[in-house]
Amino acid sequence: MIMSQAFDHMDEANRLSVWNGYVDWRNRRALRGRHGGMLAASFVLGVEVLENLAFLANASNLVLYLSTKMGFSPSGAANAVTAFMGTAFFLALLGGFLADAFFTTFHIYLVSAAIEFLGLMVLTVQAHEHSTEPWSRVVLFVGLYLVALGVGGIKGSLPPHGAEQFDNETPSGRRQRSFFFNYFIFSLSCGALVAVTVVVWLEDNKGWSYGFGVSTAAILISVPVFLAGSRFYRLKVPSGSPITTLFKVLTAACYAKCKRRRTSSNAVTCHTRNDGDDNENKRNSDGDEGILGSFLDEVVRARESLPQPLWCTEEQLEDVKIVIKILPIFMSTIMLNCCLAQLSTFSVQQASTMNTKLGSFTVPPAALPVFPVVFTMILAPTYNHFLLPLAQKATKTETGITHLQRIGTGLILSIVAMVVAALVETKRKHVLLSCCSSNNSSSYSSSPLPITFLWVAIQYVFLGSADLFTLAGMMEFFFTEAPSTMRSLATSLSWASLAMGYYLSSVLVSAVNFVTGLNQHNPWLSGKNLNQYHLEKFYWLMCVLSGINFLHYLFWASRYVYRSNQG
Repeated sequence: MIMSQAFDHMDEANRLSVWNGYVDWRNRRALRGRHGGMLAASFVLGVEVLENLAFLANASNLVLYLSTKMGFSPSGAANAVTAFMGTAFFLALLGGFLADAFFTTFHIYLVSAAIEFLGLMVLTVQAHEHSTEPWSRVVLFVGLYLVALGVGGIKGSLPPHGAEQFDNETPSGRRQRSFFFNYFIFSLSCGALVAVTVVVWLEDNKGWSYGFGVSTAAILISVPVFLAGSRFYRLKVPSGSPITTLFKVLTAACYAKCKRRRTSSNAVTCHTRNDGDDNENKRNSDGDEGILGSFLDEVVRARESLPQPLWCTEEQLEDVKIVIKILPIFMSTIMLNCCLAQLSTFSVQQASTMNTKLGSFTVPPAALPVFPVVFTMILAPTYNHFLLPLAQKATKTETGITHLQRIGTGLILSIVAMVVAALVETKRKHVLLSCCSSNNSSSYSSSPLPITFLWVAIQYVFLGSADLFTLAGMMEFFFTEAPSTMRSLATSLSWASLAMGYYLSSVLVSAVNFVTGLNQHNPWLSGKNLNQYHLEKFYWLMCVLSGINFLHYLFWASRYVYRSNQG
């Protein structure tokens, strides 16, 4: 009897010491106290510094490389860059899906890093050859999109890999996870700082092959740094395709709805059933789910009449409801990222026409993002250690500021940034006109305008602040609200929002040129150089669209009910 009780106590102790649903890098059970925690996540933060350095070192200056070295027009270079960055961020969904469904985030990162390394090697060779022949452009785009595939896998696996190191069941674990997401943005900024200063200087003064070479070395070094934390990581066990579950529930709901309509031929029965269903629908609409809940609940009401392959559990049904409810929030953030796309395209070209000297030092236009980067590096720890505790005391809640409030703050800051951008471009045009001897603004395009590039830096600071609030808020919101079986995929929505913002930017440029070019008018964003563009009008259009988008966001955010602990 005594021996039996002893074994029971041992089993209970073993059960409590094991992380359920997690394994270590050797596929053994992950243990509490040995795996996970801030130490494991710190390796992820270090890797992100190197990974973002490798990515942004090229992306921040790519528009100038394409326009000055590869013979692209300003708008053509801008579209090529936004398409490349959009593809890279959009492929994060693929990385997140594979991490949730079939592999762990650990393995997805390693494979993706190898692919990015290969792409950067191709770009380094292409830049060294320095040819504008068609074959060189083919090699360029092969390298770029290999990099995009690798970056997508890393972005889709690295943030959830770090976030999974914390215990969601304890307040301290949730608090540390929130700190992690903010410091993840801090790590992004650290890598970006080196990218837009040291690497951009190398590209402008030593050659583009040097810049690509530094990026190649950075991604190569990130692999042993990541592997150094292997014995501390806890890895979420893949649970099958979340996309399959989503389509299964939606298909079952559609099948049940259609079958119910076909079998309601009896008028009396139909009347009776509709009365009951109306009452039930009314109860549903009084809750948070409304029409969505009524539609999906058909799966429960008609379960016995469904084909067996379409049978769904209550947990699967609730998971799909959660995913559908967070999609409007995701859609509301796309416009902000469309504004952010201007940082790496038109804003860099604006600065290249202005006086970029600080005393005797000439600042490369592609180094402009240093302003929001430094500001973010200051703001991230300030938010964690000063603003957040004050908000927690003021609101008496665990989070202080909810995830949706953070996202909303970022949306407001993006609107302010676009207003500033429009005013600065108007001022730049006035300086241009005053310097020109005629109305042909292109006559002054060969020399810098007598206006400091620091005016453009103002919009960078606002957009950088918006990025901190929104990106960190989105990643934590999607991770905490999503079902545990699809956290990597849901977190990747943050990057997918960036991707769709870049794609939308390309579409807007083309659409604006088409509409404004009707009736033989000059398109707003067309000409031999930026001085012939009507960029200020484009920025005002972005202000209006961002304002409408914010109202759309308020509509959904005010109705959202959290499933996680926000109180």
